[in-house]
Amino acid sequence: MATRRILLKLSGEALAGEKKTGFDEETVRKVALQVKELTDDGVQVGIVIGGGNFWRGRTSENIDRVKADQIGMLATVMNCIYVSEIFRSVGMRTSILTPFACGSFTELFSKDRAVGYLSEGQVVFFAGGTGHPYFSTDTGVVLRAIEVEAEVILLAKSIDGVYDDDPSRNPEAQKYHQVSIDEVIAKNLQVVDMTASILARDNKMPMWVFGLNEENSIVNTVKGEFNGTKVTI
Repeated sequence: MATRRILLKLSGEALAGEKKTGFDEETVRKVALQVKELTDDGVQVGIVIGGGNFWRGRTSENIDRVKADQIGMLATVMNCIYVSEIFRSVGMRTSILTPFACGSFTELFSKDRAVGYLSEGQVVFFAGGTGHPYFSTDTGVVLRAIEVEAEVILLAKSIDGVYDDDPSRNPEAQKYHQVSIDEVIAKNLQVVDMTASILARDNKMPMWVFGLNEENSIVNTVKGEFNGTKVTI
C-alpha cells in the first residue's frame, strides 16, 4: 500500500453503537484495529470525531447558540480523548490538537505541529472543530484536511454512501457510486453541510463516503475496495 495522508471523519453516534449515546468500547476498538493496520502500512491518519453522541446542537431556546456550539466543541474533545486512549491500548502513538487551550489535555493546533506528528507515524486527532461557533465538525474536517494537505477525506457514516433521498424514509432512494461536488452542492445532497461542501469544492478536496459498520470498511476504503460513494472534484 502506497504511503498517503488521509483525514478520517467519524460520527460520534456511530461510535456509541446501539446505545446511541456515550461510547461503545468494542465499536471503537474495531476502528482502532483498522487504523493500526493502515498506519503499520505507512498511511498517515488524521481523525475528526463529531460530538453527536453527547450533544446535538441547540436543544433549548434558553441556551444561547454560541454557548450551545461551545458545548458541542467540548463534546468532540471528550470523544477524542477517549478514542485516543483506545488507540493507544492497541499500540498506536497519538496526539490531540485543539484550536483553543485545554490545559494539559491537548496541544494547540498548528499546521507544522500536525504535519510533524503525522510524518512521525502518530495518529493525530483534531478536536474542538474550528474553535468558533456557527461552524460544524463538517467544516472542521474539510479545513484540517486542506491545512495538512491530506489526499482525501474519508467520511465514515451510519449509512453506506450518498443517496438522492433519505433511504430511511424512502425505500426507493437511489445510491450514487460517484458524484461530483458540484452536483452535491446543486442538489443539496448533504454529504457534509453547505459551508464544508463549498470549502471542499474551492480547494479541490475529494471525499469518500462509506458505512462505518461494514466489516473492515476503513481499510477497504483506503485500498479502493469499498461499496460507498466517491465525491469527486
